[in-house]
Amino acid sequence: MSRTNITGELQYQSLLERVILSTVTTVPCCVFLFINGTMLFSLRSKPVFRETSRYILLYNLLFADTVQLVHSQVLYILAACRIMLTYPVCGVLTMIANLTTVISPLTLVVMSLERYVAVCYPLRHATIITIRNTGVAITVVWAFSSLNVLTRVLLLLNFPFEELQSLQMKDFCSDMALLLGSMSAHYDKAYTCFLFVSASVVITSSYIGVMVAARSASTDKASARKARNTLLLHLLQLVLSLSSTIYNPLLIALSRTVSRIVFVRMQNVFYVCIFIFPRCLSSLIYGIRDQTMRPVLMHHLCCGLKLSVAPVKAEVPP
Repeated sequence: MSRTNITGELQYQSLLERVILSTVTTVPCCVFLFINGTMLFSLRSKPVFRETSRYILLYNLLFADTVQLVHSQVLYILAACRIMLTYPVCGVLTMIANLTTVISPLTLVVMSLERYVAVCYPLRHATIITIRNTGVAITVVWAFSSLNVLTRVLLLLNFPFEELQSLQMKDFCSDMALLLGSMSAHYDKAYTCFLFVSASVVITSSYIGVMVAARSASTDKASARKARNTLLLHLLQLVLSLSSTIYNPLLIALSRTVSRIVFVRMQNVFYVCIFIFPRCLSSLIYGIRDQTMRPVLMHHLCCGLKLSVAPVKAEVPP
């Protein structure tokens, strides 16, 4: 989940240091946004990408990660500029983040199941994994995520805002700043644990199923190996998504052992490592690994300069 709150410790930073740290985080963020945007454009540029289930799922995953990246950086810049929002505005931004945060692990689950079907039921893959069924799966993912947001809004409405002197926040906007009450905090922990445990079980089970199928004499060994590596990649992506949930507990523990100025500097490092890098890994890994995607992605990344992309042929799903 997005944890871009820079807290009141920024007052211990000089203006020059804040400018330098903001630049250090904003530049790689812009680079990764360009890469993600190029990947999203590439996935819509060819019929083979628009008509293949795994590329449609990848587009959904990248879209959610890109929205998360933009959201995190916007809140970071607001905090670095010491701009305080009102509770309603912060609430809208946070609910958007909560919506897209859940999209990533759920989409990874669907992608893992698609690989499992491709290896374990190759003859039925074309009838099970259709464009229509993929669209239904994506709709279910977004509906489940929206239900989570609705629950958080209802919990938020229980807070006695009328007792506040003003709706102006006294701290920088973050999802943690909107955990107003023990119920919201308990729900956040329970839902996060349930989501990632469930996703881990599904992806791990898919991996075990592929490993068992790979030992069968009737299974294509090369396809099974590719699917196994893809599932390991999905598990890594899930771990990277999970890393953002330990951001605040890690900072709380760190704040008790280091000085305030060191804490703020390390907070910026964690922000880059935990939020920015994982949001770009999906596009880089898929773009480089996928033989169909690689030439198209490189062509668009280089803006078509001195590159000629051969006609794209659909890859037979492993």
